[in-house]
This record gives sequence, structure tokens and C-alpha cells, in this order.
Amino acid sequence: MSGGGSQQATLAALAANVGVAVTKFVAFFFTGSSSMLAEGIHSVADSGNQGLLLLGRTRSARGPSPAHPFGYGGERYFYAFLVSVMLFFGGGLFALYEGYEKITHPHPLESWPWAVGVLAGAIVMEGLSLRTAVRNAGRVRRGRSWARYIREAKAPELPVVLLEDAAALIGLAFALTGVTLALLTGNTVFDGLGSVAIGLLLIVVAITLARETKSMIIGEAAAPEIQRTLEDILRDDPSIDDFTQLRTLHLGPENLLVAARVTMAGRPEGDAVAEALSRTEQHIRERVPISTAVYLQPDSSRAGR
Repeated sequence: MSGGGSQQATLAALAANVGVAVTKFVAFFFTGSSSMLAEGIHSVADSGNQGLLLLGRTRSARGPSPAHPFGYGGERYFYAFLVSVMLFFGGGLFALYEGYEKITHPHPLESWPWAVGVLAGAIVMEGLSLRTAVRNAGRVRRGRSWARYIREAKAPELPVVLLEDAAALIGLAFALTGVTLALLTGNTVFDGLGSVAIGLLLIVVAITLARETKSMIIGEAAAPEIQRTLEDILRDDPSIDDFTQLRTLHLGPENLLVAARVTMAGRPEGDAVAEALSRTEQHIRERVPISTAVYLQPDSSRAGR
């Protein structure tokens, strides 16, 4: 469910951002608003980001190869990290530059109804996209706060879309505020300040995404509830007397490596050990389906203790 939900949310965000980007650039053409241009670039960056997330999902679906015996699940984390880099440079820094230019070289807004109308329409489209992401994330959030869910999620797509859509709505509010104040006061510096606010917002979101995806690229253990499930399986297994060094590592959002040293009960030998461990490994895969690589090593030094 989570995999299909994240893809649905990503596609919804991509459709919304492409439509919003086109309307924002049309509005910039008629108004000359730097906030509108910054928002247009933001939407282009977001569209590229959704494309990267979809590409990462496609490439991660490839099976294991001699060079990558555990598969390509980690590609989803790599492309999510690229999203944060693109958001920082393609959105945040450009918006800051545009805002600086507008503040130091102000020029009047033209055809302001275009700006207001496009921003209102963009808020509606981004809101619908965010609603889709929130609905899909709600199915796997399991009562956690949104901040905790984003921090603990192993699949990167939904957290990325959630943060992007939330940033887009806040950015649109900044742009609308800047344009409105520029119209009311006749001072277009407010439009430039709106662009600066958008740039700072995008940089904060980009840094947050980079920090979270970097942790997954380096390697994260399974969630605590999965760790407890694995411990319960080993503890309740009649063929295992004790276990140590239980280690887990996410090779991808739906690919978990599980390893442990186990002390066999009753001192079995040869084929009996292999058969017992095979049954235990199968039990782990049944209880924790994402356990695609399970390695249980009998600890002969502790046997019979």
C-alpha cells in the first residue's frame, strides 16, 4: 500500500507542478514580478524533483546483479538526495538572487490581476496535491506526528512530496503577500522580499531533506517495532537457545538485511543445523516480508552453555 500510495502522491505532485509552472511563467511574462518568477522556477524544480523520484523507483526495481548482489533499492535514496540538491540550487539560491535583484533594481508590477489570479489557482492545485500526499501518508503514519513520520520513514517519496507541497503552499503565500503589499504601497521592494522569503524557505526544506536522505544512504537499521518482532521470533524459536549481534540494515525501503549469531538448542550438527536455521529464516521472511536477505550464523563457541 505504501509503495502505491507514494507513487500516486508523486504523480499527483508532478501533474500539479507542471500545470502551476506554466501558469506562473505566463503571469511573470505579463507582470514582471520577481516573486512570480521565483515561484515559477520553484515549480520547475519541483517537477524535476518528482521526475527524479519516479526514476529512482524505476531503477531500484531491478534485480540483483554480480556487481550489486543485494539489488538496487538504495537508488531511491540517491535520487531523493539529488532532489534536495536540486531544490537548494535550482530553487532556493535562484529565488534569493531574484529577490536581491528586485530589491536593488526595483521596477513596477504590470498586469497585477494576472499575478493574483495565477497565485490563487496555484494555491488550489498545490492544495489538492498536498491533500493526496497527506491522505496516502496517513495510511502508513500509524499515529506518529508528522515530524516523526518524516524523520523515521524509510521510503523517501512521500516525505519528499509532503515537504515540497507544504513548502510550495507557504511559498505561494509569501509570493501573494509580496505582490499584494507591492500593489498597496507602490513599493516593489515587497515583491523582492517575497522572493527572498521563498528562497530561504526552499533552502531550509532542502537541508532537511538532505539530512534525512543522507542518513538512509549511510545505512539505517530497521524501525524499533521491526527490531522487536525479529527479537521475538528468535527468542520464541525452539531450535534456538540464545542469540547475539542481531543487526539490521535497510538496503532499500522494502529491502532489509537481517543478520544474527545464534546458539542452537540441543547441540544439533550438520544437516540438522542447516534445516533448523532454514526454517527460522523462512519464519522471519513470513513475519517481516521486507527481510530479503537473512543470515543466521550458528555460534559454536556458546553451544551448550
